[in-house]
Formats: sequence, C-alpha cells, structure tokens
Amino acid sequence: MTDRTAEDDRSKPSIARIYDYLLGGKDNYAVDREIGDIFIRDLPGSPAIALANRQALVRAVGAIARDGISQFVDLGSGLPTADNVHQVARRHRADARVAYVDHDPMVVARSRALLATDDRATVVQADLREPEAIYHDPDVQRLINFDEPVGVIFSGVLHHLNDAERPADPVRWWADRMPSGSRFYISHFRSGENGETRVLEEKLQGSIGRGRWRTDEEITDLFGDLELLEPGLAHCSLWRPDPAPGDGGADSVMGGPDLTVWEQLISCALARKP
Repeated sequence: MTDRTAEDDRSKPSIARIYDYLLGGKDNYAVDREIGDIFIRDLPGSPAIALANRQALVRAVGAIARDGISQFVDLGSGLPTADNVHQVARRHRADARVAYVDHDPMVVARSRALLATDDRATVVQADLREPEAIYHDPDVQRLINFDEPVGVIFSGVLHHLNDAERPADPVRWWADRMPSGSRFYISHFRSGENGETRVLEEKLQGSIGRGRWRTDEEITDLFGDLELLEPGLAHCSLWRPDPAPGDGGADSVMGGPDLTVWEQLISCALARKP
C-alpha cells in the first residue's frame, strides 16, 4: 500500500522529482524546482547530464533486448517518462517483462498508475540496498524467472549512494545470483576533477545529502568480475550512439560531436555475467 502522506510531502526535495524537472516533466514540486533551478540558472548547460543519461539508458535497454533478453529489473527506476524500460524493450521483444523498483512513494504511485493494465510489468517500493527483499518480493517472483538471463539496470542511481553505503554491494549481490548471460547496465556521475564536478557535488550534498562523483576506475570497479562489453566505460553521449543518417544502421562504438563539459560528467557501461 502506498504511503499517501509520504507521497504528497512537498517539504523535502526528491532526487526523482528533481530529475523529472530537469527532463522537462511535471511531476515535481516547488522544493524540487528550487534545486533544479540551481543547475539551470547557476550552471547553464548542466541539465545535459540528465538528458544524456536518459538517452543512453534507452540505447542500453535496446541492446540488451536485441541480445535476446526479455526480462529486466530496473533498480531506482525514477518517475515514468517517455521511453520507459518496458516500452523500449518491447520494440525489440514483444514479450518483455519489467520489474521496476524505487523507494520513493510518489514514484511508485505514478508508476503503478501507468502500469495498472499491464500484466507484464510491475513496480515495487523497496530500497536497492536491500536486494534480498526485492528478489523475494511476490510481484518480482511472479514476473521474473531468475533461472533465465536478466537485464539488471542501475541507471543514475549508484552515485546517490555515498561511499559509506558501499555502492558496489548491490551490484555484487545481483551478479552473484543471476544466471550466466545476464546483463548489467550502470550509469554514473563521472568525476572530471574540475571545478564543475566540485560545484555539482557540493550542490547535491548540501541540498539532499547525496550525489557522489567517482573516477573512471571507481566506476569500473562497481562491475566487479563482470565482463565489460564494447566499448567499455564511455561518456553516456558516446556510448553506442545512434547511427547518423546514411550510416547503414549499425551501432557506432565511439565518435560523434565534441562533448560539452557537462556531458563529460556522466558515463556508463554494459557488462555480461560469464
């Protein structure tokens, strides 16, 4: 049952609602827009981080589905927007099933409304730091066959775990339990070791107490023993970008236009469990 009081609490900012605002959504409150405006007004161009992250997720889900995987667990899914995981996956696999997981009551309420008539997608309210509870949730067990490969998604969520919260632990937990052939996607704030990185981290830590930029090595370490697939860790805007017209439809590994400083501050990778 959704906690309506928590859902309608407009006094505290929400990570999901701030992202929603930066992506042009309407499921946000004044307290969220106040923080979002810091990025829009004081750090012009920085909302490109959220947009690049979302676009890379769409490409990653498509890649996982084209590899023959038809079931997904999306951890820290955020508010519904255009091109949700189940919608993208079903462009390639009509039978795709998705379990969304988020701890934010508003996210869960909005997602349940969207999925009310969809018997191949569900949303559960849970904390990604408690993977065993997610795994054993009845709705997740009903939908996901853990004897077959699964696409496990950590899109823009592990950077909201501070170091003391051991962000690699949830990845390792799922990696240990998923069958061979499963895919793991992670996108994460990437430290540019520059002024923009420091300012962004200070703004998020000062407002919501979360938001940790990590180096390429720290992000890669989150994958543990999983096998990174081409092109490995890359800026989200350059990770398997959509082909330009006339490219013949093949995924390009790298390339594309020069990135803004903001686009360089979010990276991602896709890995396979051997």
